[in-house]
Amino acid sequence: MYYSRAWRTTLRFLCNLLFPALGNKIFASSTSSLMKSLLQLDEFPDAGRSVCTLWRDAYTNLCTTEHYKLPQIPCLLYTSESIGDRAMGLYSLAEKKSYTLNLPDPPIRSREIIGSSHGWIITADEMSELQLVNPITGDQIELPSVTTIRQVEPIFDDSGALCKYEYLRYAADEWLSDERSTTLDLGKLRDWLFDKAFLSSDPSTGDYFVVLIHHPESQLSFARAGDDEWTWLPPHTLYEDCRFHGGLFDDVIADITADMINPTTTAFGEIHEFDLSAPLVLRKVLLDKVKISVSNRIYIVEAPSGELLQIERSCAEEEYEYECDSDLELSEVPKKTTTIKIYKVELTSENPVVEVNTLGENVLFIGRNQSLCLCAKEYPQLKPNHAYVTDDDYLSVTNFKDCRRDIGEFDLENKRNKEIVSPQLWYGPTLQPLCG
Repeated sequence: MYYSRAWRTTLRFLCNLLFPALGNKIFASSTSSLMKSLLQLDEFPDAGRSVCTLWRDAYTNLCTTEHYKLPQIPCLLYTSESIGDRAMGLYSLAEKKSYTLNLPDPPIRSREIIGSSHGWIITADEMSELQLVNPITGDQIELPSVTTIRQVEPIFDDSGALCKYEYLRYAADEWLSDERSTTLDLGKLRDWLFDKAFLSSDPSTGDYFVVLIHHPESQLSFARAGDDEWTWLPPHTLYEDCRFHGGLFDDVIADITADMINPTTTAFGEIHEFDLSAPLVLRKVLLDKVKISVSNRIYIVEAPSGELLQIERSCAEEEYEYECDSDLELSEVPKKTTTIKIYKVELTSENPVVEVNTLGENVLFIGRNQSLCLCAKEYPQLKPNHAYVTDDDYLSVTNFKDCRRDIGEFDLENKRNKEIVSPQLWYGPTLQPLCG
């Protein structure tokens, strides 16, 4: 069958850029010849939507099958003034090359990205409302209104129009200060409220959960597909990362379902579990506190071998190399990753958390995205025992938006951080992995 150049371009584009983010659910060897002959895509910035109906049908079918598995590498997303307000850059780590994706309104440069999972990003617009966006197909799903989050109350003007939000300083069933609330402009709330967001599965299947880590005090709320409001999970705080169940603990805990956040980790290294499908969502503590300080960030991933890992990331201020359009002191500028520690978690062991000195053949992706651990043998363009890091420090991302970001390729053996993209892509809050 003859395929037009636009169709071949679209197919090649989607195979290389969409599928890295779909948990390795991609075309088998029948498409390999097309995948090996990369076409130049710069003149086709909207290639992903030139065969919209046909592709979306194929895409939906592929999302529901496990027959097509070919390892692909996560890409980095960024926005830039040079590509316009409605476009997003996608940087291929494998090709060391950028592509341009045009996205639906509201303009992507007016939004903040608070997460990426399963090939979709979670964005907060200038009204502080949340959307799921597929940067390849352009599909967009509105999430429940931010006013249904427990810590947010709408404020209306005399004409009945929404004009501001009241942000409630309420967490763990108690008020956190005598000043119980703060009045915020519509676009300012997102900087105070949102930390990270996670998806349980590909939204194109129509069956998914969205989990928010939000402030004050890094609490959890979630929404199912089709929900009209967010469900709050009190009274717990200081959550750092979460992952959805992948069968790891079937031999330890009975009746685990795919609707669980399994597990969720806190700043103290605790691991909690929630069954989001239950009528009453309860917390189960799988691991109690294992550290005292909350200064370092904690991530949780499942290694390709099935082992559960906790990742501890330490940062320090850059002494010389920083650029920022601000008069702030050096001690207040964003920090740079200096140390990453790996801990193996065995919940049934007398010593459930043990530090290991290497990832071996594995590689990490950590940041404001679904944390990911891959086998470098299946991804020859990636370096084993390395971590690809992007900036997810809440204060840095929200308060230093014009500053250089903490992004790099971290060598776990030598404890060195290396640039992976040109410096001009290091600025702004949106550069992060697009991964499954």
